[in-house]
Amino acid sequence: MDLELSGKRALVTGSTAGIGYAIARRLAAEGAEVVVNGRDAGRVEAACTRVRTEVPQAWVRGVAADVSTAAGVAGLLEHCGEVDVLVNNFGIFEPRAFEDIGDADWLRFFEANVMSGVRLARHCLPRMKVRGWGRIVFISSESGLNPPGDMVHYGMSKSAQLSVSRGMAETCCGTGVTVNAVLPGPTRTEGVIEFFGRLAAEQGVAVETVEREFFNRDRPSSLLRRFIEPAEVANLVAYVCSPLSAATNGAALRADGGVVRSIG
Repeated sequence: MDLELSGKRALVTGSTAGIGYAIARRLAAEGAEVVVNGRDAGRVEAACTRVRTEVPQAWVRGVAADVSTAAGVAGLLEHCGEVDVLVNNFGIFEPRAFEDIGDADWLRFFEANVMSGVRLARHCLPRMKVRGWGRIVFISSESGLNPPGDMVHYGMSKSAQLSVSRGMAETCCGTGVTVNAVLPGPTRTEGVIEFFGRLAAEQGVAVETVEREFFNRDRPSSLLRRFIEPAEVANLVAYVCSPLSAATNGAALRADGGVVRSIG
């Protein structure tokens, strides 16, 4: 299917690895001009090189900037130019007991996971409205609907993204601009591979055994019963970014493997 993204310029934050990289790669394969972003210049350039290798016709360039700060967002916007598609993928997470989450951690997660997207969207949204077309996508999480007890601050930030994206969509009536959120479930990112590989080595069992126990114990509601591949999330995101998704606005779309028990 031609997603009609040829010639559109897309910015994907936090796109040097994992879901963000998969999104950048898929958009490039669809003909979009893609700006890859990350905090480390070396990783940004490596990601751009990888996209060009895997998608020979890709138009891609990188901008290193830390979007968890206002200064970093300003620097990114200065160097990437105007965009038709904004994918707010950058985010941080860490397990921590609620009693141990101090004020600084709450603010750090809010700045990184919420304000990064708010600041970028505040710049891009009015310009998209003037041009009469645009797509903004927040990469939230099933944790935004099922707040995890071991990462309350993370769940809070992902719930906040859902509220922000829906509220922004309400301001886009009749403009040709859409704002949506995509909620991945447990995904096989580089960090997850490393973490489960370490657990398996410590327990002296196969990685498959640890993964199976994870879904039995921690995600028993999963219908997929395996980790989601980043490309599977990117497929949905690419559609939401395309002109073909014009009727989808203000939505929270799940790519969660059925983890969330809901008919809504």
